[in-house]
Amino acid sequence: MTRLPDTDWTKRADLAALVDALGADNTRYVGGAVRDTLLGKAIHDIDLATTLVPHAVIDRCKEAGIRTVPTGIDHGTVTAVLPDGPVEITTLRRDISTDGRRATVAFAEEWREDAARRDFTINALYAHPQTLEIDDYFGGLEDLEDRRVRFIGDARERIREDHLRILRYFRFQARFGDAPEDEAIAACSELAHTLKGLSRERVAMELLGILSLPDPRGSIALMAEHGILEVILPKAREREQKVFGSLIAHEARLGAEGDPVRRLAALLPPIASIAQAVAARLRLSRAQRARLSCIAERKEDDAAAPRALAYREGIECARDRLLIAGSNIAALAGWEVPQLPLKGGEIVARGVGAGPEVARILRAVEARWVEEEFPGADRVAELLDEELSASSNI
Repeated sequence: MTRLPDTDWTKRADLAALVDALGADNTRYVGGAVRDTLLGKAIHDIDLATTLVPHAVIDRCKEAGIRTVPTGIDHGTVTAVLPDGPVEITTLRRDISTDGRRATVAFAEEWREDAARRDFTINALYAHPQTLEIDDYFGGLEDLEDRRVRFIGDARERIREDHLRILRYFRFQARFGDAPEDEAIAACSELAHTLKGLSRERVAMELLGILSLPDPRGSIALMAEHGILEVILPKAREREQKVFGSLIAHEARLGAEGDPVRRLAALLPPIASIAQAVAARLRLSRAQRARLSCIAERKEDDAAAPRALAYREGIECARDRLLIAGSNIAALAGWEVPQLPLKGGEIVARGVGAGPEVARILRAVEARWVEEEFPGADRVAELLDEELSASSNI
C-alpha cells in the first residue's frame, strides 16, 4: 500500500483536531493535496472528502469549536475555518444527471463511487488522514509516475458530463503530462464545439489558468492543432501563436514572470477592437479589459523610448508591450513614473492668459521634457522660458 509522505501540512494540529471531530474513518484527503505531495510540490489547498452529510459536518465542527461556512452546501461542500488555513469538506457524491454545464448530484456512501465522478485518475487519489495510506481506484499512482494525464473511464463520457474538462485536460497536461494520450486528445477534439455552451466566466477561468503556467506553449499548440483553440479564441491564428511562443521564450530569457493577460494579448492581433471584443466575451474584469486594450495598441517603435512609453501608458502596459516585442525591460526596473514639475498656474503667473494657450504651452513643455528623459525642475524652467520666448516671437 502506497503511503502519503509526512509533510508539514499533514502534521498540522488544526487539521488533526478537524479529523478528530469528524472521525478519521469518515474522512480522506483527496485531490490536489494528495497528488502534489506525492510529486513533492507545494500545497496550496487542502480538500477533505467525507461520508458525513453536510449538516452532520457542521454539527460536529460546532461541537469541537470549529467555525464553518456553507460555501457550497447544495453540492455537499462546507468550509472549515482553521487557524492555519481553510479546508473544504465535501460529502461523497454521485451524479444523477449532467448536461455538460452543471450536474445534479446525490450523496454517496462509497469512496469508489465518489472517485468515479472525478475527471482524471491523478485527481482521484484518497489518503487516510491518520495512516496516510492511499486508496487508488483507477490507476492514478501509475499515471502520476508515468506523467500521464488520463480521464477516468471513457473520456467522451467524462467530457459530456462537464464540457470544461476539455480545457482542464490541457491545463493538467501542461502541468503533469509528458506525451498526450491519444484517446484523450481525440475526445477533446471531437467535442470541442461543446465549449460554446459554457458560461464565459468558466472558460475564461480555465484559459487564464492555462496561460498562467510556467510554459503553456505545448498545450496551446495541441489545442490549436486539434481545433480547441479556434473555438475559444478564433483570432489566435498561426501568426499570433508564433508571437505567443516568442513571448514565452523571451520571458524565460529575462526571468520575467509570466502573466496570463499579457499572454492572452500575444495570442490576439494588435487591434484594440478585437481585444475589447474578446475581453467582453470572456467577461474579464474592468482592469483586465483596460490592460488588454492597452497592449493591443502596441506599435513597432515602442522599444525606442521605454520610459516615455511607460509615462504615456503606465509601467505595466509598457512592460507588456516591450516583452511581446522581444525588447529589453531593464530601463523600467525600479523606475517610477515621474510627474511633470510644472503646473498651469505657473504659466499664468508668467503673464499668459488662462485658457487654451496655457494648455498648449504645458503640452509643449511636457513633450520636450519627455523627449529629454525627464530632467529636473531647473531644466523644466528653462524649457518653459524657451517656449514662452518662442510664443512671444510668434
